[in-house]
Amino acid sequence: MAFRRLMRGTVPWPTLEGVIREVMSRYGVETARVEFLEADNWLSTPCVVNDRLFAKVVTSQNSLVHALMTTGRNLGAFSSGREGFFEHFATPIEMAEHELDANRRMRELGVNAPEPKEAFEYEDVAVMVLEYLPDFRTLGELPPEEARAHAPDLFRALETIHDANLAHGDLRAENVLFSGGELYFIDATKVNEEAIADARWYDAACALGALEPLIGARAAVDAALEVYDPEALLNAEEFLAFVNIRPEHDFDAAAVKGEIEKRAA
Repeated sequence: MAFRRLMRGTVPWPTLEGVIREVMSRYGVETARVEFLEADNWLSTPCVVNDRLFAKVVTSQNSLVHALMTTGRNLGAFSSGREGFFEHFATPIEMAEHELDANRRMRELGVNAPEPKEAFEYEDVAVMVLEYLPDFRTLGELPPEEARAHAPDLFRALETIHDANLAHGDLRAENVLFSGGELYFIDATKVNEEAIADARWYDAACALGALEPLIGARAAVDAALEVYDPEALLNAEEFLAFVNIRPEHDFDAAAVKGEIEKRAA
């Protein structure tokens, strides 16, 4: 975590204080209780205002780190025999506006995502504001029986956004929230829409990787097969090794691969 904090950088307190005051002014908040979240990422400084608004503060260092991560992910895609399809953001406000727009587009498709509020610049940082889901657990925090029951919903939501030529690009257990009995998606990254076919199967491989530690390879593949046919799922298999070397994932790729090949045989 210390290395992640170093990479994410530190936003000066006067800037953070100014951001909070700006959010308060924009939303008519007279007094605020602010909680800064210890998020396991390098791409923003997240906080919650009055358990009502979720704000991300994005710096130039965050956009630089995103560019470096994008390069690494594209190299991983090449290792899977596909063209790289991840795209980086040139500025902090591009990062903030993209996530805001991704949430808006998912909601328009009927896929759950926190309600987007706005993105704006404050001094030399960008700020993105969403609704805050006060009572949620991440997918990784669900007990096996709940994760198993909602696993098909994960793949159905992915199919919906893929059919609209969108992709998530950073699907992992921490980026799928469970609230009010439903799954919500956050932290979508930027992918090349011309490569949506490859991004689709990368997302599916990430979903399998997120589910396997929770419910096992067989149940994860069973859930995927409620949406995809076995032969199509072989496309996701090609990305399993790449997904498994990413630090955000830790799953039995061989077991998942074996289940897919068994069903496709």
